[in-house]
Amino acid sequence: MNKKMTFTKSNIKKITTGMLIAIGGAILTYLSETIPNVDFGQLTPVVVSIFSILINSGRKFLSNE
Repeated sequence: MNKKMTFTKSNIKKITTGMLIAIGGAILTYLSETIPNVDFGQLTPVVVSIFSILINSGRKFLSNE
């Protein structure tokens, strides 16, 4: 069988990683346009805390610690 026309686990992992990076970029672009126009009111401290947790989780996920 020709290796050119097959998917290995490594190839699938690389494709999935690239897909997640592209989706993440699209989400961040959307949020950067939308969030400044949203008024969270009294929930602002809660939203900031949740965003901080998400950012830290993403950082830990991407690091080799």
